[in-house]
Amino acid sequence: MENQTIKRNEKKYATLLHLSVFAKYFIPFGNFVMPIILWSTKKGTSDYIDHNGKQVLNFQLSILTYSLLLLIFAVPLIVYFAFNSIGFKEIENGNILIQEIAAGNIPNLVIVAAISVSLYAIMKLAEFFIIIYEAIKANNGEPVEYPFTINYLK
Repeated sequence: MENQTIKRNEKKYATLLHLSVFAKYFIPFGNFVMPIILWSTKKGTSDYIDHNGKQVLNFQLSILTYSLLLLIFAVPLIVYFAFNSIGFKEIENGNILIQEIAAGNIPNLVIVAAISVSLYAIMKLAEFFIIIYEAIKANNGEPVEYPFTINYLK
């Protein structure tokens, strides 16, 4: 983003734009809906607001992508370890017992689940603090660039 004089109301609006992501705690998909509404109403009037809106939405789309990838990798691993000791004959006969599923694979299931939950928790905690940090930068008129962001909107 080019160095330019940024008006005080643009800084406040950009800060509100960043913090609007927290609407997800009150409204389903509020982390997308609120920033899109705020960004689309002012993106044509200010390059600073346009840049910040794109950064917010790109970061939220990136977090969604990372969450889905974690889910895509974790669920098959959990299912694999859960059914690893069961043969096809038992499945065909319908003799699957919950004890057989969980008996020998609890350590593997616990490890995969613990890693998945830990990664997700770390990602969500980092997201919370990164949003606040970037909102403060926007309020100070500094250039905002979210880390680990895939640029969907350019």
